[in-house]
Amino acid sequence: MTIALTTPVEPTPVERTLEKTVDGTTVRMSAEQVEAFGAELDAIKERVIADLGERDADYIRRMVKAQRGLEIGGRALLYLPPLWPVATALLGLSKIIDNMEIGHNVMHGQYDWMGDPALQGRVFEWDTACPAEHWRHSHNYMHHTYTNIVDMDRDIGYGILRMSKDQKWSPYYLGNPVYAFLLMVLFQYGVALHEMETERIRAGEISVGDKREVLKEIWRKTKKQTLKDYVAFPLLAGPFAPFVFAGNLTANLMRNVWAFMIIFCGHFPAGTQEFSIEETKAETRGQWYFRQILGSANLTGGKLFHILSGNLSFQIEHHLFPDLPAHRYAEISGEVRDICRRYGIPYNSGSLPKQFASVVRKIVRLALP
Repeated sequence: MTIALTTPVEPTPVERTLEKTVDGTTVRMSAEQVEAFGAELDAIKERVIADLGERDADYIRRMVKAQRGLEIGGRALLYLPPLWPVATALLGLSKIIDNMEIGHNVMHGQYDWMGDPALQGRVFEWDTACPAEHWRHSHNYMHHTYTNIVDMDRDIGYGILRMSKDQKWSPYYLGNPVYAFLLMVLFQYGVALHEMETERIRAGEISVGDKREVLKEIWRKTKKQTLKDYVAFPLLAGPFAPFVFAGNLTANLMRNVWAFMIIFCGHFPAGTQEFSIEETKAETRGQWYFRQILGSANLTGGKLFHILSGNLSFQIEHHLFPDLPAHRYAEISGEVRDICRRYGIPYNSGSLPKQFASVVRKIVRLALP
């Protein structure tokens, strides 16, 4: 199955006042303000695009080199049992960087302009169970086009969880905390199954048979990853096979838990908003930007933290400009925050512990009617 990466078509503008209640306060913008707001954000994007060059190419190549070095070092040290914790940590870090800072960002087309065949978003494949072609559709197109629109954005709960009060409750959601924990530790497999549209299968809208080809592609990728990490590398290790097996298992767990935390803290902490299909019909560019900001949250931290998050710690800027090199988000975040302040739009930002605690509270609260 081949899925084309589709660029959203610019909708027919609708002149209307924007209103959204956030934590009891109504955010209101006139049509003229929305247009000016969109123009200011467009100007930021155009300025960054005009400035792209060797600095950006050097950055992503350094990340690729660092990821490969961490992986080689980690796999080599697994042959020295006393250094197993260090080896596993290095391998886990390599998987995190491959997943977050390289794979996710490259597949967004952030480095297509370089013309490097190894960094072309449409053909890049990453070291995780989810087929990259599926990700380019379910994430790059569906999620980034319909961000936080209930019944359109399948990232709201990943078809497993109830993450919005606007999602109709059923007794199934009493297991929300359990499902969330399982999704966290098995995150690469949850992401791999995303394109199966399990919520539609549960609702009886489609059958598993309708997704036969999708399931085959998921199985091919998952089988490849499983054989690599849990069969091939352990067999090559001979008497050290148990250490290599356990190291790979732990490194994958590190990557799964970290990715879950970063992604959920960027989308679902207290203060993030969901939207209905009706209120987002025929959005202008400014209205689309408005939705991206209110549906996102940032994380505070140092430079290494931002790298390990794939710069998705700047989730607001990423949702505004998903095809700009992510390492640029830190540079423009101050401008984006200032624009939000001037137009009276909340700019949601907090530490990882704070944001994750609010995500956990939401998961537990929404388990109930």
